[in-house]
Amino acid sequence: MTTWHCTAHVVADPPAADWRDALARRLGERPRRIGLWAELAIHGARACLDAAGEEVLPADARLRVAGFSGAMSATRAATQQGARALLPMPFGFMQSQPSQMLAAVGASLGWRGDASFMLGRDVSALLRLAQLGSASGGLLFGRVEEKEEEGAVNLRTEWWRFVPAMR
Repeated sequence: MTTWHCTAHVVADPPAADWRDALARRLGERPRRIGLWAELAIHGARACLDAAGEEVLPADARLRVAGFSGAMSATRAATQQGARALLPMPFGFMQSQPSQMLAAVGASLGWRGDASFMLGRDVSALLRLAQLGSASGGLLFGRVEEKEEEGAVNLRTEWWRFVPAMR
């Protein structure tokens, strides 16, 4: 069984008011054709790698993103279009898919590898599951939440970078 060392942990709850502008500066351009939820995931993943002092995620690292619900605003928009007997707009539908968020995070990190989205409420159980089978490149584990409460969208992202501990 692998023992893990956490090299970085970042939390944005909520993110700073200018987080989207900061992300655009960090990436050198504003992300296009991705939803708010995917942008928030990129922001958190990049901030975590920066905090860990890593420019790139190793090729054999695992990326796991968890959440309670997924891309709620994009999903809501697509279902509202369906309720009006309209087909969802292509980019709106794609923004509701967790796989598109994973592709956007990977592209923003210049990384390709083992990535997946996990839906659940018990973050510690999801983290233990994500660590199983992780290789020597370790694990970048994030939690991304987008909730609408009283007409406002509340955002939260939390990320950890784990590497195998040296013995």
